[in-house]
Amino acid sequence: MLMETQLPNLLYRGKVRDTYDLGEGRLLMVASDRISAFDVVLPTGIPKKGLVLSRMSAFWFQQTSHLVPNHVIAMADEPGALPEGSPVGNVPLEVARQAMVVRRAQRVDVECIVRGYLAGSAWAEYQKQGTVFGKAMPKGLLEGQMFPEPIFTPTTKAEEGHDENISIKEVEDMVGVQVAKDLEEKSIAVYQYARDYASERGIILADTKLEFGFVDGQMILIDEIFTPDSSRFWDAQGYRPGRPQPNFDKQYVRDWLIAQGWNREPPAPPLPKDVVDKTVKRYQEAYRRLTGQELPP
Repeated sequence: MLMETQLPNLLYRGKVRDTYDLGEGRLLMVASDRISAFDVVLPTGIPKKGLVLSRMSAFWFQQTSHLVPNHVIAMADEPGALPEGSPVGNVPLEVARQAMVVRRAQRVDVECIVRGYLAGSAWAEYQKQGTVFGKAMPKGLLEGQMFPEPIFTPTTKAEEGHDENISIKEVEDMVGVQVAKDLEEKSIAVYQYARDYASERGIILADTKLEFGFVDGQMILIDEIFTPDSSRFWDAQGYRPGRPQPNFDKQYVRDWLIAQGWNREPPAPPLPKDVVDKTVKRYQEAYRRLTGQELPP
């Protein structure tokens, strides 16, 4: 497993990504092998997870660039992406392979979540209150059932602790009416494109979270996009509403943690080897199916 990155000019260490300042409005964003669940970083990493996240994000950023521009300049292992004399020094190849050189953006502090199916916290809310994102829903919906139209359910972007649902009005108060409208419209448009693309490859994109920022006044996609960390990927062949779905994401890890009786507060329990191994297989299968590529050796 890739060790924790130790490079100069560390700007920010998130739950999964380490971001370094390259100067001149550029950042080096390294996807680590760390994994989080319920907004808590687990003590056990997932081998090659960072490789999957960085490569899959780069794939999707390219696929969706005709819909929304993004922050990617180059994969860090591309020739010339990290010129000699870079502020982060000599980046090892194993780190560069799971890193992107990106434009530095002014982040919008909203998690833009799009839900196409009744799952996760939306299913939990529906079971308790008969609502999704505070909106009354028809009775008798099943777990995993497809919504007639994708639903935009933003949350806060918490630096610590758990993200919290926020209303569209609260988003408007935070960023303005027009920016809030753009966030919703762009999020749904990108989700629908990726959902249709994944469907052709036997995978259901049940929901996802996206992040946006601004560069020179232009709204762009940032961070990661349509990875097994940020999205629910289900196997279309085994899809049956009314039950948990066969998946290619970190739901397997969430389910294991819930079964242990963990209270979702740190510290989280370590993952056993079989859970790690099965998670590795799920992530890599999602990568192969969606990109049609194999991971670099």
